[in-house]
Amino acid sequence: MSAAEILKTYFGYDSFRNGQEEIVQSILSGKDALAIMPTGAGKSICYQVPALMLPGITIVVSPLISLMQDQVKALNEAGVHAAFINSSLTETQIAKAMRFAAEGRYKIIYVAPERLETAGFMQFAQNGNISMVTVDEAHCISQWGQDFRPSYLKIVAFIDSLADRPIVSAFTATATREVKTDIECILKLQNPRVVVTGFDRENLYYSVEHIAGKHKDDFVLDYIQKHADESGIVYCATRKNVDNLYEKLLQSGVSVTRYHAGIDNETRKKNQDDFIYDRVQIVIATNAFGMGIDKSNVRYVLHYNMPQSMENYYQEAGRAGRDGENAQCILLFSAQDVMINKFLLEKKEFEGMAPDDIELVKQRDVHRLQVMEGYCKATTCLRNYILEYFGEKAAAPCDNCGNCHREYYEQDMTSDAKWVINCIAETRGRYGLNIVTGTLLGANRARLKEIGANTYKSYGALEQRSETDIRLLIDQMVAEGYIVQTSGEYSVLQMGDIRRLKEEGAHVIVRKAQEREETGNRTKKKKTDSLTGAGFDLFERLRQLRQVIAKEEAMPPYIIFSDKTLIDMCARVPENQEEMLAVSGVGENKYQKYGERFLQAIAAFLSENPNAVFSTQIDEEVVPTPTAKKGHSSISSAVPRM
Repeated sequence: MSAAEILKTYFGYDSFRNGQEEIVQSILSGKDALAIMPTGAGKSICYQVPALMLPGITIVVSPLISLMQDQVKALNEAGVHAAFINSSLTETQIAKAMRFAAEGRYKIIYVAPERLETAGFMQFAQNGNISMVTVDEAHCISQWGQDFRPSYLKIVAFIDSLADRPIVSAFTATATREVKTDIECILKLQNPRVVVTGFDRENLYYSVEHIAGKHKDDFVLDYIQKHADESGIVYCATRKNVDNLYEKLLQSGVSVTRYHAGIDNETRKKNQDDFIYDRVQIVIATNAFGMGIDKSNVRYVLHYNMPQSMENYYQEAGRAGRDGENAQCILLFSAQDVMINKFLLEKKEFEGMAPDDIELVKQRDVHRLQVMEGYCKATTCLRNYILEYFGEKAAAPCDNCGNCHREYYEQDMTSDAKWVINCIAETRGRYGLNIVTGTLLGANRARLKEIGANTYKSYGALEQRSETDIRLLIDQMVAEGYIVQTSGEYSVLQMGDIRRLKEEGAHVIVRKAQEREETGNRTKKKKTDSLTGAGFDLFERLRQLRQVIAKEEAMPPYIIFSDKTLIDMCARVPENQEEMLAVSGVGENKYQKYGERFLQAIAAFLSENPNAVFSTQIDEEVVPTPTAKKGHSSISSAVPRM
């Protein structure tokens, strides 16, 4: 079979997405490959399709057990024989998996990097026919990446130990120029085909809300209640925040679970499965949760605290909308988030790293945190801020983020800026943001009296301003170089270059957002919006059937069929095998396993609703339904790509 035939037969898709075919053909021609593609862009297809066409075995190196298990389940459901080898298996099970692979029963083996140096696996690999080694989450091999794993360095020695060098392919969603270069060099990629499809996830709506303290709890609860029928993830920076928020939501009757490293392994696994299998709708988690979680129907990701880097945020927020449907990514920011992250970075461990490298990584960590803080305080297009960080040229404002949907006005705060300079001069650059802000506000705090700030000329000079106004002004002055904010253990505000501020006609302009009644709720239409009332009822009927089958098969529902596939079924209302196989995401193996039951459910619904109209969807990829239906209609139906 050709690559296109394999794509349709096993995975149910009519055509490749952007960048996929280029990578597939490069691998099939025997070339190494490096693909940098955003989450949800279909990276796995890029190595799974050629793996089925190459003569030998493909070894996929993957960092987490959950990632391997999800991928193997999905492959076996599609009719592809695959297995994983990691610490969740007994030695007997591992030996059996390697024996079956050697006999040709498995074309794809997922393996943890630590397994590569074991004697048993080395013997298997050296005696077997290894056509390709694929490195998933390849950014983990770079110490400049946000998820550096020393175990990934074992991959290089493993490849070098093989008698015949296989094709090497590497995939990641998050790579700056430095990390991309590291991947190429460390893996010793030979004249690789490098494909960067872009970092933009057009279906994601980004927003930052400036909310302090316990008000975050109220925002999260209100948001979840307004999205009661949707699945979501809420990320917190600390275990304490996870536990506190979990208890509050649980008491409010929310279908919720939690995940962090302080929970025992068995409970953590159960909680993760409850979320993946749709037994609960919401998971509250630290960043220990999520890498490799392929749950496709996550409709929103809320960040209770600011992450430590743009790489972390892009990866975590990217767990929303993996099915290509519209989703929201909302970050709740407060000044305390910066302090929390500085504390966490100070506690970061650098096992196995040289002292000089540790110092460089610490400097880069500080820079990443500053970039992330800049994102939270940006008044320009948030999507463009992300794209520029990853080296992609910004286009016009996206009109699909919180900042693009806010109205900003400019305020001249030059005279206020001079009082800020006076205050920093009086503190002699010894204190941080809280002291300076409190002094200018004339706050009645014991700490201010203790250091004598209540005797400064600047004490209370800006009492007519809000704390938010003063913080915005200081941010602007830092950006313009008038103030320097140090990055040490205790960040302080010091005098920068104030010569320009003394010039006649100098101005400090601050952009402020107009208050709105609603925040974070504007987004593009959902695909289900194209379904009529009858179409949505059918969608719910098919979702219920999917849940029943998932329980029978002990399988996550999205592996049976994604929401996107069910929506396409509702638009097409197939009545036979040929029409069902035309639905996006329905391959031959899945049709054989589940197709008849879904056809029966659709037929029963049509019988109950003989004159129903199911879809009014009109978009760029419109084709007529395969066969004209009698007694009901689907005005048009899109053929979504995978």
